Amino acid sequence: MNVKRYNSESDKKVVLLHGFTGSTNTWEEVVSSIDPSIEILTIDLIGHGETDKPKEARRYLVEEQVADLHELFQQIGWEHFTLVGYSMGGRLALAYSSKHGVDRLILESSSPGLIDQDARIERKFADEQLAQRIIEEGVPAFIDYWEQIPLFDSQKRLSHKKKKMIREERLSQTAVGLSNSLKGFSTGEQPSLWGNLNSLHIPVTLLTGELDVKFCEIAKKMLALLPNADWKIINNVGHAIHVENPKLFATIVEDIILKEDIK
Repeated sequence: MNVKRYNSESDKKVVLLHGFTGSTNTWEEVVSSIDPSIEILTIDLIGHGETDKPKEARRYLVEEQVADLHELFQQIGWEHFTLVGYSMGGRLALAYSSKHGVDRLILESSSPGLIDQDARIERKFADEQLAQRIIEEGVPAFIDYWEQIPLFDSQKRLSHKKKKMIREERLSQTAVGLSNSLKGFSTGEQPSLWGNLNSLHIPVTLLTGELDVKFCEIAKKMLALLPNADWKIINNVGHAIHVENPKLFATIVEDIILKEDIK
C-alpha cells in the first residue's frame, strides 16, 4: 500500500482517504496548507495510484480494505488519529470507524451506502456495466465520460491548470484498478452502513458543498441519526470541496483537530 507521510512525530495525526479515480496527489494542496504541527498520512487505496491492482474483484470488497487499513495503522503504530474520507474514501472511512474506531471522523461528500435492496441491485448492475466499459474502451475514454457527469459540473469553473491536474491524476489510473474498484467497492456491493450511525459516538463532521444537492440531502439524513455530529455546508463549491477550495478545506480540518476537544 503506497502512503505518503508528512510532519512526522506529532501527537496530532490525520489520515486522508481519496475518492474514486483519485490518489495521494489529490491532497497535495490541502497538505501544504495544514498546520505543520499536525502529522498527515495520505494513502493510495487499492486499485488506485501506486498501490496494487489485484485482478480479483473480491480483493476490493470493503471488508478487505478495512483490514488493509487496520494492518497499516498497526504497523506504523497509529492508535489515535482523525480519519478524513472523500466520497468513496468516505464510505471506507465510515466502515473503518464503525469497526475499529478513531478519535474523530470527517466525511466529505460521502454516504453510508444504499439502504434499499432494489436500489443496491440496480447500482451494482450499473457499476458492473461501467466496469466492463472501462476494460473494453480503456481509461482515456472512460475519463472523457467521467468528467462530464453532473456530479462534477462545478469543476468546469476551475482554472485550466487545475482541470489539467485533475485530468492527469485520473488518466494515471489503470483499467483493471478502476474496473475492479467499481465491481468490488460499488455502493451496490457494500453493505449499507445507515444502521450503524446511531451507535457511532465519536465526533463526526459532515462536509458538503452547497452546489452538491444530492449529498447535502444525504448529509441532512445522516445528521439526524449520528449522536455526536455537526454538518458544515461550504459555499460556492460542489462535490470535491478539497479540490475546489483546498485552502478552506485545510483550515476546516485543521480547526477540528486543533481546536475541538474529543468528546
